[in-house]
Amino acid sequence: MKGQKQGAAPEVRGEARRSPVRGLQSLLLVAAVAALAVPMAVNVAPAFFAPQQAPAAQTPPWQLAPEQLSLPAGVAPLDPSAPVPSPAKLGALLDPALKPDGGGTFTAVVQDALSGDVLYERDGGRNRVPASNMKLLTAVAALRAAGPESRFRTEVVAGAKPSTVVLRGGGDVLLGEGISEPDEVMGRAGLETLAADTVAALTAQGAKGPLTVQLDDSLFTGPALNPAWDLADVAAGETAPLFPLAMHGGRNAPGTTGGPRPKDAALDAAQAFARKLQAAGAPKGIKVSAAVVRAKAPADAEVLAAVESATVRQQVDLMLETSDNYLAEVLGRMASLASGGAASNDGATAAVRTQLGELGIDTASMRLSDVSGLSLANQVSARQFSEVVRLITSGPDTRLRAALAGFPVAGLTGTLDDRYGDASTAGGAGLVRAKTGTLNSVIALSGYVVDADGRLLVFSFIGNGLTPGAAGNKVALDRAASALASCGCR
Repeated sequence: MKGQKQGAAPEVRGEARRSPVRGLQSLLLVAAVAALAVPMAVNVAPAFFAPQQAPAAQTPPWQLAPEQLSLPAGVAPLDPSAPVPSPAKLGALLDPALKPDGGGTFTAVVQDALSGDVLYERDGGRNRVPASNMKLLTAVAALRAAGPESRFRTEVVAGAKPSTVVLRGGGDVLLGEGISEPDEVMGRAGLETLAADTVAALTAQGAKGPLTVQLDDSLFTGPALNPAWDLADVAAGETAPLFPLAMHGGRNAPGTTGGPRPKDAALDAAQAFARKLQAAGAPKGIKVSAAVVRAKAPADAEVLAAVESATVRQQVDLMLETSDNYLAEVLGRMASLASGGAASNDGATAAVRTQLGELGIDTASMRLSDVSGLSLANQVSARQFSEVVRLITSGPDTRLRAALAGFPVAGLTGTLDDRYGDASTAGGAGLVRAKTGTLNSVIALSGYVVDADGRLLVFSFIGNGLTPGAAGNKVALDRAASALASCGCR
């Protein structure tokens, strides 16, 4: 069917689930990642470059296998005087690598992260369907508009009648059904904890019930499903109707990766909360009705209890690493809300365009239909994606550094964990960090890598019109990224 992926279970449409990394190679790769001179630790993410001269070495330290498995507290900044690759030599490596397997074409841009100089380009300004690379744009908008350390609150407030309490959604769709888990991203805020705190507040007020739980999920506006999405993708579990509160990222259970999702995730969460409230209230003599109805909370309602989500920084990283469509769309709406817009699909796409424009990205040619990349109507160029990655790694707005940890690591994490295992791509394993994107006839890879001379490069490769299911297209992009990692192309 048009737009559907070939083969395995969903991640985003077309991005197959990853298998665990295997054997000794995996052990060495994990060790190698710990020693990378890429911003793998938060304490060095704000600055790739320092003015000091790095000591000369025959073999770059970031590409040496470590002597022991340990995670350092940080890594030395890169040397800004490291040689820039020769465009001609890069072209000689990338031209043969970027060949489609069957039909279609690839566009590509490689830039020096420090200077912005374009070192390689193939139709880089041409609009393309980007698939899940769209999430890079959403990450930028969320980090700038909402802020990396912001959290979303789920509240219980007093209803219009003394016999009612209202569960009010504030944008957290990673709610857990149990107790709050402060060290987690998924489930940081738990409905069981929220219920217990609500009962404590009601007990202090002398409430006995019976109480009715109401649901206020009015924060989001507009259609819950984007009309541009293929309903077959919704049925396959690639996304679901969007609400400002949900459990498990809008899935039926934590850890679920495919299959049907809740049609009304907000109501499911409210019903789960009502059950927890019943259980917590019973020992205190507070009776709670099992029925849940929708009602908007009074504007001046007293807050009885609240729980807070993981930070936007943590949610962005989860979105990028797992390519979560539902979370991407929610973050886009919350970015719009934070910047004064509507929490709708149109608000989300407008927020992305506005934030990119403020960073100096020319958005006039972009066509934005959603913010997760499921829509085939999105149109963004490889040059625009390369510039966005450069802003994340090296731009003046240091809030964007928060997205660095979310880029999947080749051969190790997220949507790249089962790639870079064959001889033609192994040179990039543990070194390439990039956001993937896959639809039926679309494949994309945008990210960053430090080359063999110690130069930080950013890149974007996008294929459109490809033969569906042709395995060589994914390998072509991985081979091109690996060529950047191994290039000593001064």
